[in-house]
Amino acid sequence: MQTAYLVLALAAGMFMPVQAGINSKLAGLVDGAIAAAFISFLVGTLALGCVLAALGQGVPVSRAWPAGPWWYWIGGSLGAFFVTATVILAPRIGAGAMVALTLAGQVAASMALDHFGLLGFPHIPFDLKRLAGSVLLLAGVYLIRF
Repeated sequence: MQTAYLVLALAAGMFMPVQAGINSKLAGLVDGAIAAAFISFLVGTLALGCVLAALGQGVPVSRAWPAGPWWYWIGGSLGAFFVTATVILAPRIGAGAMVALTLAGQVAASMALDHFGLLGFPHIPFDLKRLAGSVLLLAGVYLIRF
């Protein structure tokens, strides 16, 4: 089963530059990154609605809304920022640099979340091995971008 998770992660990563390229082309048709990101999220929302319907599941917003803190609801906003940023970045800096830089940001935030055990992530201390990985990643970003 672990292999399936690795394949899923790899596929999700591979779709990121493809999505950015598609959405960047769409932005040219709809006059902007924000409109393209909106359409992308609308299509994604409809696709997820179809999956929920096929699985016979509803969306329990009325039950979830009062149950969690306000910040449980901002994930979509962070996703909207990310998608809009990739629509802007992809045609300007290229897919390689865009992915490398966003990956560097993802790794930095992920290690901070792990180190402090935030948002339900297991506590994994920042150590020399992770520092070395970060330095190598930044070196890779530099080589890809410049």
